[in-house]
Amino acid sequence: MGPATARQLDRLEIRNCLDLLLHLPHRWQRRTRYQPLGNLCATQECLVLGKVISSRVLPSGRRSWEVRIGDDTGTLTLRFFHYSHFQVRAVATGDWMRCFGAARPGPLGLEMIHPEYRVSKDESAPPPDAHDAPIYASTAGLSQQKIATLVRQVFSRFDRQGWPDIGFAAPLDKPAADALVLLHQPPRDTSDAALASARDRLALEELVAHLVKSIAERRQLGEADAIPLLRGRQLGRHMLRQLGFRLTEAQSEALKMILPELEQPHPMLRLLQGDVGSGKTVVAAFAALRAAENGHQAAIMAPTEMLAEQHLETFRRWFEPLGVRATLLTGAVTGNERKASLEDIRSGRSLVVVGTHALFQKDVEFDSLALVIIDEQHRFGVYQRLALKSKGLQPHQLVMTATPIPRTLAMTMYAHMDHTILGELPPGRTPVSTRLMGADRREDLIRRVGETCEGDRQAYWVCTRIEESEEEDVRDVQNTADELRKRLVGIRVEALHGRMNAGEKQALMDAFRRGEIRVLVATTVIEVGVDVPNASLMIIENPERLGLAQLHQLRGRVGRGAEASHCLLLHGSEISGTAKARLKALIESNDGFLLAEKDLQLRGEGELTGTRQSGLAPYRVADLRRDTHLLSQAHEAAKSLVAQGFEAANALQKIWVREVSDVSTV
Repeated sequence: MGPATARQLDRLEIRNCLDLLLHLPHRWQRRTRYQPLGNLCATQECLVLGKVISSRVLPSGRRSWEVRIGDDTGTLTLRFFHYSHFQVRAVATGDWMRCFGAARPGPLGLEMIHPEYRVSKDESAPPPDAHDAPIYASTAGLSQQKIATLVRQVFSRFDRQGWPDIGFAAPLDKPAADALVLLHQPPRDTSDAALASARDRLALEELVAHLVKSIAERRQLGEADAIPLLRGRQLGRHMLRQLGFRLTEAQSEALKMILPELEQPHPMLRLLQGDVGSGKTVVAAFAALRAAENGHQAAIMAPTEMLAEQHLETFRRWFEPLGVRATLLTGAVTGNERKASLEDIRSGRSLVVVGTHALFQKDVEFDSLALVIIDEQHRFGVYQRLALKSKGLQPHQLVMTATPIPRTLAMTMYAHMDHTILGELPPGRTPVSTRLMGADRREDLIRRVGETCEGDRQAYWVCTRIEESEEEDVRDVQNTADELRKRLVGIRVEALHGRMNAGEKQALMDAFRRGEIRVLVATTVIEVGVDVPNASLMIIENPERLGLAQLHQLRGRVGRGAEASHCLLLHGSEISGTAKARLKALIESNDGFLLAEKDLQLRGEGELTGTRQSGLAPYRVADLRRDTHLLSQAHEAAKSLVAQGFEAANALQKIWVREVSDVSTV
């Protein structure tokens, strides 16, 4: 294999023979028998054999080469718009043509456009193939034939007996190695049901491998040591009295789960899910305060500097009256300010530390870190093994997300965590009405923004691009802000985007919170954590370019006060069927968990958790949109496998769990 092919395979995350075998076909072309011409159906892909009745070049209209072939049952037209004179001369009346392609209606009946073909001077054309042809996901420069050739080379030395026999999948009645061979090289007349069963066999094994990994991680965590955070000075009660609002029942129930777990000598690992605006920050504050009243540190990690600064402002307002010091550490904290923050963290003077991923850089030393709170965890890499190296201890971990996780995802990808759901919004939050509008309504929307802001309210206008692009329908922040400034005379309009430095972004957000800025034109940088109760209107340009979960997060920036709030989706001229389904779901529901299930159906688990974009697709065969029927069996099999001991489980993980796999040959 040459270096160019290796680079192409690497783009598909194929780096060894095992990866190649687990890169399964997504469909198969039926090439194992000739289909009679009289039995063809429109859109059907098939292999045909026919005698040439006529061959001619049509000069009128769009120039094309037209060949008519026939057999005992009917005729078929072959049409080529790109061809050479050599090709035309090579086909004569009376020749036989073996063709593969999709039939479709044409002016003379069914026809194939640019089919694959071979010409023979007699009826002894090559026989049909012995196997249906697999079709793989590919990349530029890597042909289907090349992938199939590489797969055949690997199978030439493939040892079916070398694949570990896990012994849990008897109901599917097929060894995994046999299923693998069947999917890559299905024999003639293999049924769709047989292919689906083979894929299920491998998907089940992959799900079990990941669940076994989760069970092992959970067991290791249960055996690790952590600092018990006991009830002490009752600072939580003091904070509760000064909050100025009552906790919801869901928040109280969450704290009844979390605080007792923090008292244990083993680390807590809990996922706190809550829809937009459900009050996760308050729950996190009580957990952090429990660490502080025990004289230990809590680190709160946010995905953006803007959100980290907002968390710091909130925590200081709640904690400083109680004598608890909070410190900020982000990439924007530099120079003497950073040195002072690092010393406060190292010495333990700061018991609550808020920041971004900068919290865990090499030069950051904690005095006694007992609790890590990760906000919007899917935006980070793996932070599940944050060790207290100086004490040999593990911190308790509270992982929060405002992107509700569908049950099927939670059962598999987050099986190693305990789960808590905040399923209740605080009093005073108003549901947001959502409408879809076409580009021809832009003038109406600008007038509506003006009326909203003149009425002492505020508005967001979200664009998916910072600067102008060549895509005609896609609006950008800079030009939109300029347009609104010209049209909305007397109303302050400002632009906010990710290329600004932290100081600029914070200054704009502070001015928006104070009401000095009436219209904030922004990218999706405002997606999480921005809390301005006076903002009651949001316009989202080109919503068809965003995912359902992201749209729901953006919509959650309004509806934070008592005023009726609205989210208006201003779509481009052309949107796909999938985008229409996303937008329709958003309009019909404000329930984040229901929308998360819909997003899983439309997009897939990798895109919801961020792993697809990072090049770490969680599963290679399993698909949680399709394989919910396997989950119950997978859980039972995983428990059974662990009960037998970890030898078989480890063999399974080497095949399926990428981060532990070091297999280079099969």
